[in-house]
Amino acid sequence: MTPLNTEIDVKTLGKVAVLMGGTSAEREVSLMSGSGVLQALRSRGVDAHAFDPAEKDLGELRRGGYARCFIALHGRHGEDGTVQGALELLGIPYTGPGVMASAIAMDKVMTKRVWTAEGLPTPRYVWLAPDRQQREVVRTVPDELGLPLIVKPPREGSSIGVTKVRGYSEMQDAVALSARYDPDVLCEEFIDGEEVTCPVLGEGANARALPVIRIMAPEGAYDYQNKYFTDDVKYQCPSGLPEAEEREIQRIVLEAYRTLGCRGWGRADLMIRASDRKPFLLEMNTSPGMTGHSLVPMSARASGISYEDLCLRILAMATLDTPAAPTRQGAA
Repeated sequence: MTPLNTEIDVKTLGKVAVLMGGTSAEREVSLMSGSGVLQALRSRGVDAHAFDPAEKDLGELRRGGYARCFIALHGRHGEDGTVQGALELLGIPYTGPGVMASAIAMDKVMTKRVWTAEGLPTPRYVWLAPDRQQREVVRTVPDELGLPLIVKPPREGSSIGVTKVRGYSEMQDAVALSARYDPDVLCEEFIDGEEVTCPVLGEGANARALPVIRIMAPEGAYDYQNKYFTDDVKYQCPSGLPEAEEREIQRIVLEAYRTLGCRGWGRADLMIRASDRKPFLLEMNTSPGMTGHSLVPMSARASGISYEDLCLRILAMATLDTPAAPTRQGAA
């Protein structure tokens, strides 16, 4: 994996596939992300090509002579370890975290279990498996978490299927909406305060957190529409937070990233509780958006990294969980 501060020789990168589109509920966003990445890489002289796994068999990557992949897929079959596993079998290095880290981070319940075990702050939650979604069970969740609370599918992104529940009577509909996207349902304590996000680049001890972004959505509705298709959301980067507060958020995010075994890049979303300014981790995105509204490019810009250079750096860090073993001399 190429370190962050190394000069990148484009010729060494070879033929590159930008994986975009796919079959998840976030296909539309992925196509926007992938188009931006493709254009950026080509502008830097990379031999980059669009590749939609919904339209082409992944085996064509090997037949096409691709040397590495930039994963601009979002959601299932792109961010959940499945395409990472396929690329491991094909022996083609790819961007972002490996199979295990991608699979865990895609599942918000599993992520919470890991973070809680490591003592990292995350909102309290109730997990409703398919056999625990009866009306009599669902109606008790607010007793445990209080109101309002958040109901969401644990393995979707882009705020798809998410409901802010303000009363007992709204619980059943919220669970039914979430269950349309995922058989499991995550009910989460609502943290009243400011929403922030913080990207990370690199791996292990060399990973570094980029500037924190403050998100100010109309009436707190940072939903799918506002994320990608309106200009109603306001972003602050630099965040304007007290320096000590920003540093603490970056420290927690780096620990959360390393704990999950992430590498390459990622972005953590958090809430800062208004009552005591305590930050709470919500989730780790292992294939963040790269659209015109996306947050990683915004944060990178604030630290002096252009969109094009960001794409190039991420691509240069492409690797495999298990690098291909050297061919034995004289092997049959």
